[in-house]
Amino acid sequence: MDKIAQISNQFIEENTQFIDLIDHIQKAFSSKKTIAPLRYHHDFPNPKVGSDTTLLLMPAWNPSENAGVKIVTVNPENAQFDLPSIQGTYIYLDATKGTIKAILEAKSLTAKRTAAASALASSFLSHKGASSLLMIGTGALSINLIKAHAAVRPITQVYIWGRNFEKATTLAKRLKNESFTVTPIQTIEEKIKNVAIISCATLSKAPLVLGKHIQPGQHIDLVGAYKKDMRETDNEAITKASVFVDTYQGGLKESGDIVIPLQEGILKESDIKADLFELCSHSKIGRTSQEEITLFKSVGHAIEDLAAAAYYYKKYINV
Repeated sequence: MDKIAQISNQFIEENTQFIDLIDHIQKAFSSKKTIAPLRYHHDFPNPKVGSDTTLLLMPAWNPSENAGVKIVTVNPENAQFDLPSIQGTYIYLDATKGTIKAILEAKSLTAKRTAAASALASSFLSHKGASSLLMIGTGALSINLIKAHAAVRPITQVYIWGRNFEKATTLAKRLKNESFTVTPIQTIEEKIKNVAIISCATLSKAPLVLGKHIQPGQHIDLVGAYKKDMRETDNEAITKASVFVDTYQGGLKESGDIVIPLQEGILKESDIKADLFELCSHSKIGRTSQEEITLFKSVGHAIEDLAAAAYYYKKYINV
């Protein structure tokens, strides 16, 4: 048996070119070759912290080519242990022989592929000249989302808001050598009306992106709020925007940002303009006017993980 590659978070962090990763994920969505069932989602009690833990299993395969499965736990209370809320591993397989080709640490893999998927959507949905971004949230995804969006749009100014202003300040310092200026802000309201792209990656159960603040021409990127009782935006924002999802399979079922408006009759399934399969294959179009408000809801998909795993595995074996 061939030696199993062990691909660390450090390797992934040091070997990511977002524009290339985005291209890999776009090709995966446009080819329609990958088979990926709806991810397995299990919540189980975690009484020591007073909050449920979520277990996610995300398999995908290209017949006779490659395959893989990601095993992830989400623990919203992990901050008390000074740990990220998301923990996981990706097992990358030879789809012909069924052998394991690599085991990848899933923390960075997930952050990179999630950010790349948002930037991929932005390439269809935001203004081509979008130069400003508001990042809501200071978790592991925030820096990746900023860098990924900057890979597809000419971002020159970034604002960061978090519930902890010190964390926002720390992130801004970490990005001080980038080609764009980064400014931590005290309130969302002070900048939300003045940016081209709003990216939100939180575990909030109450809306943070409010429709009353949304302006014509903006693009809203919703990445957090992965449960049905969580949401990052309110009904007014949903009604003002053209809504897109990463996939209908998960997007219509898993997050409160879409599920709650559907249940309340604010949104109909037929109102969803397109998913990434349709955008990447050009069977449907994204932004249609300068004034259109676009909203993209990401819940994550196994096709993104498999494309990212293949990307990093190829880099690893060619080092």
